[in-house]
Amino acid sequence: MTITLDLPAETERRLRERAAETGRDVAAVARELIERGIQAGPTLDEILAPFRAQVAASGMTDAELDEYFGGLRDEAWREKDGNGR
Repeated sequence: MTITLDLPAETERRLRERAAETGRDVAAVARELIERGIQAGPTLDEILAPFRAQVAASGMTDAELDEYFGGLRDEAWREKDGNGR
């Protein structure tokens, strides 16, 4: 299939640069980028399913989970700042 696209000048410039950097023609690079862009990746629910299963198996409540991650966040801030806030 042949499709004609009107690209902004900056997009065309970047596409041509990418093609030159990889030693490929512009059409091949454009095709690859389009194919990559339309491939269906995992949904957020699919990505989070293992974590959600672990939380459910742990028996932690939402409040306990909030407290746990809040503590980790506070600890990371203290380590980053180095001042023991």
